[in-house]
Amino acid sequence: MSRIMLKAFLGLLMRVLFRPKVEGMEHIPESGPVILAGNHVTFIDSMFLALTVKRQVFFIGKDEYVTGKGIKGRLMAWFFTTSGMIPVDRDGGHGGVAALMTGRRVLEEGKVFGIYPEGTRSPDGRLYRGRTGVSRLALMTGAPVVPFAMIGMDKVQPGGKGLPRISPVTVRFGEPLDFSRYDGMDRDRYVLRAVTDEVMSEVMRLSGQEYVDIYATKAKAA
Repeated sequence: MSRIMLKAFLGLLMRVLFRPKVEGMEHIPESGPVILAGNHVTFIDSMFLALTVKRQVFFIGKDEYVTGKGIKGRLMAWFFTTSGMIPVDRDGGHGGVAALMTGRRVLEEGKVFGIYPEGTRSPDGRLYRGRTGVSRLALMTGAPVVPFAMIGMDKVQPGGKGLPRISPVTVRFGEPLDFSRYDGMDRDRYVLRAVTDEVMSEVMRLSGQEYVDIYATKAKAA
């Protein structure tokens, strides 16, 4: 009930302020496991994604978002968990494995899991090389991958931080990608890279972003 109320209120606010245009919603299966994989430009991408998709979308978030103290901390924890965020300690030595196993559990329960293959927000609005977590999930669970692109978010939240600005947004979904031809090959690093690159190619086509064949974390460090 909390999720329905939150989505109804924020969904109305989003439609009034940002006038989001949604394309390709029919590509998201109405039932069963599905992976939504897309570009990541701003802090609020997941909120827009959750409010756009009819089914509930689960995604990984830093556990620090739900461990705050006081009224503000409790409100943040309620907001993020109600929105579908699953807190995971991603800074620890096993953070990547924990995130992967969490995504696998969500998919095996027949739900929708959202993931940003770049692994972090783009430092300059370009699309960076995808990490193979998305392909591991797809091959381990057999779930289809629906690529998506958030367009205009760089104008809503320039630099990925600060208060959102009012500006039109487009959320575009592509046709589902089926990787069943690679069944049982989730440990083959060449297959994992090929699958990931195919997903990122579709995201690039949907978003129109310039592609950079290095990891975003490396670009940020530089």
